[in-house]
Amino acid sequence: MPNLREPKVHPIPILSLRPTQMTVGMREVKEKRQRFREHKSKKKQEDLIGRHMIPVVVGPDERYYVVDHHHLARALHDEGIKDILVTVIGDLTMVGKDAFWGVMDNKRWVYPYDAKGERRPFKDLPKTIEDLKDDPFRSLAGELRRAGGFAKDTTPFSEFLWADFLRRNVPRKLVEDDFGHAMEKALALAKSKDAIYLPGWCGPSADD
Repeated sequence: MPNLREPKVHPIPILSLRPTQMTVGMREVKEKRQRFREHKSKKKQEDLIGRHMIPVVVGPDERYYVVDHHHLARALHDEGIKDILVTVIGDLTMVGKDAFWGVMDNKRWVYPYDAKGERRPFKDLPKTIEDLKDDPFRSLAGELRRAGGFAKDTTPFSEFLWADFLRRNVPRKLVEDDFGHAMEKALALAKSKDAIYLPGWCGPSADD
């Protein structure tokens, strides 16, 4: 089935979009909100929104299922933006409703894992962007990538894979209470051979 990459020229209500993951890193959402606010004029904000369309899959119920940029969608919603443009990357309108999530899972277009890294039934996925829960380890993974701890990778949900690795090796309390110290620990872990299986691994430290 080809990926269509079809932009929708009519804005879609953000709250009509259906998430395909359970969590976001709220720290990352706040940073995206701040960057959005730095575009002072409404024109600049509209240009920013126009350049960052949300990739979606159309389901058998004719709804749009977000397959990337959940953080951006949540940030824009929290900033009071009502509508957004989307790009259709897959059409599953012909798939039966009972088979839909199995197809999404097979294509790696869904990540039904909660803030503890535990897999949940598809029915537990949030119904709207505003229902996404916070996973501080997803924030840690996002910051780790921006700091050069690992390279951006095309593997679906790669930052969640890193988040789960960090979840097993960094105390949650440290992430919540001392993010800077948690980042130091994360950077060291990212260069270790324990992380070699993860997407975007950049190799061991020079002194290894």
